Order: sequence, then structure tokens, then C-alpha cells
Amino acid sequence: MKIIAFVVYLFLQVAFIPLAIIGVLLTGYRQIAVSKRLGVSQTAIEVINGRWTMHIFGIRHDPASAELIHVLPNTSAMGLWLILFPLWVQTKISGQLSFYPRTPQPGDEKILDLVVARTLYFDNIIDRVIKDVDQFVLMGAGYDTRAYGKFVETDVVTFELDQPIVQAHKREMLAKTNIDSSNVRFVPVDFTTDDLILKLTEKGFDASKRTLFLWEGVTLYLSAREIDQTLRFLKDKVGANSALLVDLYADRMLSLVNKSGQGKVLELTDEGLGFGLPFDTNWQQVLRDFVEPKSMKVGEAQFLGSNDKKGPYAVVAEILF
Repeated sequence: MKIIAFVVYLFLQVAFIPLAIIGVLLTGYRQIAVSKRLGVSQTAIEVINGRWTMHIFGIRHDPASAELIHVLPNTSAMGLWLILFPLWVQTKISGQLSFYPRTPQPGDEKILDLVVARTLYFDNIIDRVIKDVDQFVLMGAGYDTRAYGKFVETDVVTFELDQPIVQAHKREMLAKTNIDSSNVRFVPVDFTTDDLILKLTEKGFDASKRTLFLWEGVTLYLSAREIDQTLRFLKDKVGANSALLVDLYADRMLSLVNKSGQGKVLELTDEGLGFGLPFDTNWQQVLRDFVEPKSMKVGEAQFLGSNDKKGPYAVVAEILF
């Protein structure tokens, strides 16, 4: 079946070249130009595009992302189908994932696997600890739909923090779907000036309770000072036994993205790359040296691409307060 699936894929891929080009142009235009016009993040679109892809390929059950993507004006499910349909057919015939999307072994993650691998690693940690926390806070939530899944069935109080314009757009789009977001407390914030805990407290947050913070896909767009301030702030303000889940990136990855020209595209929506860590050697110690001076500890850490001779390009880390 694998051979038949591959032959069918090759035939469809050739036949779909004109349609795939249309798909790339349509999706790219909406992601960049429409996001810029709306004043929202184009990188948040990359995430929900990846989550939708994981859903339709059977990697991760996520009906909320699959529904939300159809009402967002700054992406295109049709465009994604035009790009990915040959690969989807190959997967359905063979019963196996091919080169994209895929679930690589730990350490073998390529940059193309970033959204898939990062999402699954965060999911695994969340599944492990969620029964022991009282509150869940998504920082810079974007179009993340985690809060509309398993958290609906728990007693965990859930908050979404984001810039007012981004959060307002998301809520407007959620209102056009059948997604139940009534369990979520939405907190609009200006991350550069607002006291995050004060804003959360106004919505019922209790700083004395055990809290799980998720900070996904954000740090690479910030400065070292901004990240350091946020970590120290959370450490000082929240209760013991709380934790932060965060992804941090190698400086070589940031350099690679900038050299590829993608950095210029990101600047169109004011999302230039900022902070990276030197993960070329001894990356476990590099991570500890970054975290421990802030009186925090590293819990579980998954280094993406660590089998590469140049070292990992990112880490998904659990930071314990």
C-alpha cells in the first residue's frame, strides 16, 4: 500500500501544482496582508494552521481549531487543502504519515516539525500536571483553542491573556462558531505596561493558588530583558508549586530565519525576532544557567532537533517556581 500511496501522491502532486500555487498565494496573502490590516499577529495564524493540519491528518483531535479556522479572514482552509490534499490522500491510502506532517522521534525534529512537535510536547506536560493545578493561564493566547477542550470538563479556572486588538478579534470570530468558550475568562492586557497579575486578579485570579502558565510561541519575538522581567515577575507574584510552560529558541534558528528572508516578512506585522539561547553545545546547562539565577528550576525539557550536530533549535520547558 505504501508504494501505491506514493504513486498516487506523485500523480496528484504534479496535477495539483497550479492549485497548490493558488493555495500558497491565497493563504499567504490572508496571513500577511489581512493580518496586517486587522492589526493582529500573523504568527498566531501559523499556529492555528498547524493545529488544523494536525486535526485533519489525525495527529491531534482538535475540532475547535477546525471550526475556528473557517471563520478567520486571515487564513484559508481552502488554501491549505489545495496545498496539502495530495499528502492527505497519501496518508489515507497508506495509513501512515509521510514527511509532513509527522510525529518525529524526540531529538529528530526538523524545523518543519516545529508546530506539531511543540504542540504535542506541551500537551503531554499539560496532561501530566493538570489534575494538580487550580488555574490555567494562556499568555499571548492568540488563536489557541486548548481552553475549549479538556478544560471544559475540569474544575480548573482558565484565563486567556492577550493584546486587546488580538483578543477582541478572536472573541468576535468565536461568536461566529458553535465553540463554547464560556468557561474562559478573557483578560486584555498591554504586556509592556500592565501589571499582569493585577489584570488577572480583576477577573478572579487567585495568586495563592497553584497555577499553570502557558507561554507558547512568544519568547522569540521578545528581548532578553522582557523575558527576564516576566519570569521574575511571575516568580515574585504567584504561589509556590506553580509552573510555567515555555518554548525557547536557539540563536542559530533566529539567524537562519532572518537569512532566509522570513524575518522581513515577520516585520510586516511588527513581529521581528529577538531572543535566542546558544544551544550549540551543552544545551541542558545553558537552559539551567538561564533559569536558575531567577530562583526557579527546570522540570521536564524536550530539546527539539538535539540529534543534529549543530545542537537543538528549540526547547519546550517546564519551569518550576
